[in-house]
Amino acid sequence: MLLVYKTGLWGTDVDVAWLRPSLLTCLFSGQDIRNTVGNIPMEWYKDFPHIGYDLDGKKIFKPLTSKDQLEEFLDKMENPDYWRTVHDKKTDRDIKLTDDQVDLIDRLQRGKFGDVNFDPYEPSVDFFTHETMIHPVTNRPADKRSFIPSLIEKDKVSKLVHAIKMGWIRPRKPRDDTPVYYDLWAQEDPNAILGRHKMHVPAPKLRLPGHEESYNPPPEYLMTEEEKLAWEQQDPEDRKLSFIPKAHSSLRAVPAYSRFIHERFERCLDLYLCPRQRKMRVNVDPEELIPKLPKPRDLQPFPTTQSMVYRGHTDLVRCISVSPSGQWIVSGSDDSTLKFWEVCSGRCMKTVHLDGAIKSVNWNPYASLVLVAACVERSVVIVNPGLGDRLLCSSTDQHLEAYEPPEEQKQQPVTWVAAEGADYEQGLRLRIHHEKAVKQVTWHSRGDYFAVVIPDNGNSQVLIHQLSRRRSQNPFRKNKGQVQRVQFHPSRPFFFVATQRYVRVYNLLKQELTKKLLANCKWISSIAIHPAGDNLIYGSYDSKLAWFDMDLSTKPYKVLRHHKKALRAVSFHKQYPLFASASDDGCVIVCHGMVYKIRSSCP
Repeated sequence: MLLVYKTGLWGTDVDVAWLRPSLLTCLFSGQDIRNTVGNIPMEWYKDFPHIGYDLDGKKIFKPLTSKDQLEEFLDKMENPDYWRTVHDKKTDRDIKLTDDQVDLIDRLQRGKFGDVNFDPYEPSVDFFTHETMIHPVTNRPADKRSFIPSLIEKDKVSKLVHAIKMGWIRPRKPRDDTPVYYDLWAQEDPNAILGRHKMHVPAPKLRLPGHEESYNPPPEYLMTEEEKLAWEQQDPEDRKLSFIPKAHSSLRAVPAYSRFIHERFERCLDLYLCPRQRKMRVNVDPEELIPKLPKPRDLQPFPTTQSMVYRGHTDLVRCISVSPSGQWIVSGSDDSTLKFWEVCSGRCMKTVHLDGAIKSVNWNPYASLVLVAACVERSVVIVNPGLGDRLLCSSTDQHLEAYEPPEEQKQQPVTWVAAEGADYEQGLRLRIHHEKAVKQVTWHSRGDYFAVVIPDNGNSQVLIHQLSRRRSQNPFRKNKGQVQRVQFHPSRPFFFVATQRYVRVYNLLKQELTKKLLANCKWISSIAIHPAGDNLIYGSYDSKLAWFDMDLSTKPYKVLRHHKKALRAVSFHKQYPLFASASDDGCVIVCHGMVYKIRSSCP
């Protein structure tokens, strides 16, 4: 280490912290406490009481006390010799440098030699001179390898010769700098058109100038002041002419065209950027592209004439529903009445007076329960019309009266109230009171569950009620959009929720979203599920009727635009391949749509 200082091999920018503290301990202190563990991380001794071994093989123990960060900071602020103190990690001790040691480090930092007495500019001794000397500088005898061939080189040369003979090593070919040219059309048939000209399409020619471009056009080609003002207000792409025709007395009076360079530049861009390709024209008869429609008589039966009119309501009829047997029909009106009709005769069998306008009505699809659900303002009313088989009507009442309230009543979002007195006499059995107005009610195919839509009820827009237990629940924690319609799947545990633009299909057993159908309309008004359950149609306020094949895609399979105004209701026939749509234009359109077991088709 002293020799390094003597010869001045250390460079500039040497700091006290850069010097190895163990070397400083050996060089500048009287005690030679040297740690002999070598160049290893000192963290290995973190869990031991000693920090290494000295020259005698004895353990170098750690000091009993160690400084923390606070003590280090106080020592830095209060100790005047802190700047000249170096911590030796090998011995875990603090070394205070003397003035001579600090001067030595300062000289090293300035790029000077460590020894003060060393003279870097002392005269050099010219050991070798230009004069020829009689005696050699050294009289050492020459080595034997200097005049005997090398056996190792002989072995390498023999291996290379053997590789060349075996063909493993081939000599490099001389480089030929003669330029090589290739004939691109050497393989072309001289009698055929060149390949680069086969798909050549000439650029379209410019239109020849007309009378309006003449220097003295006829008066009918000149613009009036109103036409000039309208021409200036139009966009450049909407103008028929790109200039205003002007009349001049002679050709010499015609000035230079101001847009000449601009039009030439646009013409060059059109020729350069416009792609041109030769397309083979297919001669197809347009009549063959039109599909052959079946004859109407092959699609029968379907309704053709008006057979019955049910009169009795004094205000708008908002909703109707047909019983599962097809013998009865119920209608709800703004005159606050529910009327039950016999389908064949058109006779009003019963009238139920309610507290407000009926927005939705739905007959229970389960044949063993004779019940009708109706939406009246903020309530859903369950009605037993008492029509048909009396045994079924009495068993329905017994089913409702068999309910026993639980011992611990849980908090529910609605209130269940049993009908009494005059309401019970006219057929009312239950009232379910909600916080907001109810828009729609629909039954499950088993007849025990029914769902309602409450559009203005925040995150509780959809509620599912259970009739046997008189229990209500909110199936969704948060509604994505304003709910318009809901529907149960006819046979599987799926629940359809229609918002303004989407129809989401949920699995009630797994409690997850199964599919999201893209409606491609502005506002959905109604939906209907095919009795098989694999097809869905919806009507919208922008006069569209779309058909979804849920096994095929999440986008509409067919979109029909037969109506001129908003659609209010759509429905599938339960037996025949028919579906109907009713609109504000006063028309009900019945379409034929055959649904097969594997795939679906639409007219």
